[in-house]
Order: sequence, then C-alpha cells, then structure tokens
Amino acid sequence: MDMWNAFRKATEMHAPQAAILYDKFHVLRQLNDAMDTVRKAEYQQLTNREDRTFIKGQKYVLLSHRANLWAEKRRALQTLLAANKRLNTAYVLKEQLAQLWEYRSDAWARKFFENWRKALRWQRLEPCEEFAALIERHWEGIAAYCQPDNKVAIGFVEGLNNKLRVIQRRCYGIRDEEYLRLKVLTSTLPPLPRDHNS
Repeated sequence: MDMWNAFRKATEMHAPQAAILYDKFHVLRQLNDAMDTVRKAEYQQLTNREDRTFIKGQKYVLLSHRANLWAEKRRALQTLLAANKRLNTAYVLKEQLAQLWEYRSDAWARKFFENWRKALRWQRLEPCEEFAALIERHWEGIAAYCQPDNKVAIGFVEGLNNKLRVIQRRCYGIRDEEYLRLKVLTSTLPPLPRDHNS
C-alpha cells in the first residue's frame, strides 16, 4: 500500500491480521521528491547563468537510474554531478537506497539503512533527512518486503487495484456492499468455457 496513514489505519481496523507492506514505487517516489527539492534549492542558490544551465532541464535525468539513461543523457548527468557536489551526494545516496529491497533479512536491511542514514549525516541535505525520518516511521511496512512471501509483483497489485476501480465505477449508485463484494470476487475467477452449440 501507499504510505498514507488512512490506508494503514483502515487495514489495522478491518484486517488486523494482515501484514502491512509499503509499495517500493511509492517509497522511492518520496525519495525522488526529496531529490527534486535539493535540485531546485541548488538552482536557486546559483546566481551565474552559466552555472544554472547545468541544472536547468535536468530533473528527469537526476530522477532516472543511470542504467536507464541513453548515452547522451548519461553524459549530461555526469557533467551535472561533476559541477555540483550536493547534487552528486544526493544522487549517489538515491541510487544506493535501491539496494534496500534486495535483502531477505530484516536485520541486514536495518543495518544497510542505518549505514545509509549515517552517510547522509553532515551533508546538509534536509529533504533527504526528512525522507530518512519518513522511512524510520514506516520501517515495519518497508522491512516486511524482506520476507519471501511478501515479494509480490507490483504489476499484479496495480492490475487488481485498477480492476477494483472499474468495478466501483460500474456499480456507481448501487449501495449494496454484498453485491460489490461478489463482483470483486467474480472478477478474479477464470472465464467460463464457451458453449459452442449456442
């Protein structure tokens, strides 16, 4: 689930036995937001127009993984990171954090996060520090990803969520919760065999 408190509270109320697992995509989006805030702050601090050209228009280059960039964009990223030490530090920390979801042990994941947070210290990257505090507050739901049973394909979850939204739209105006529940359950059943005689 997303890290929105309303989702967590509803789950705890209606499904207290469920393990809460925060979606890696939503967690990393928070880190990308922090990275972009650092980029904007660095842009504002530069007064020289020539220095600003290194940062201007580079938002998506900074938010992308280096491996996903074309050669031209990779060169632009290299130039940008060489020109700005704080952006370079924030970028390296952003790239390193992706390793957190590879651990199969809560203890090793925790050790990695503690070391990552230590590397952040003294860097004056307040948005990244706020992100680290967010991770700390939601640690259980992030560390839950280490359990092999919880390594759910995000595509499946997103597909199911999309299917539920379509069903809800179709049932607009129907106030029978049991009917909605049956529609959701039947949407996951395999299709009935076609009768070739009809």
